[in-house]
Amino acid sequence: MPSYDTLSEAMNSLKADGYNLDFNISFDTLLCKQNGVCLNPSQFEIEKYYRFEGNSDPDDSSILYAIESMDGTMKGLLVNAYSIYSESASDDVLKKLSLAHH
Repeated sequence: MPSYDTLSEAMNSLKADGYNLDFNISFDTLLCKQNGVCLNPSQFEIEKYYRFEGNSDPDDSSILYAIESMDGTMKGLLVNAYSIYSESASDDVLKKLSLAHH
């Protein structure tokens, strides 16, 4: 897995690899911003992830997830804060996301 110096560099590279959709956490699902489709934890896999830490502030950290739907029809990215500022999500979504980076 390649390493990246910046979040934007990683996002540009992954978009070139077909991860073109943008996902947000919507409590118990991942919501695709482009088409409004929601994926439950059982409907997606985390293919890759990258953690980025802020240079001046440890609370300024994020994780980039490269996500693909189980049926292979959707590939996209989710950026989430890696601190107390992370988005609110259900236990199932959090478990799936946390398992990816263990």
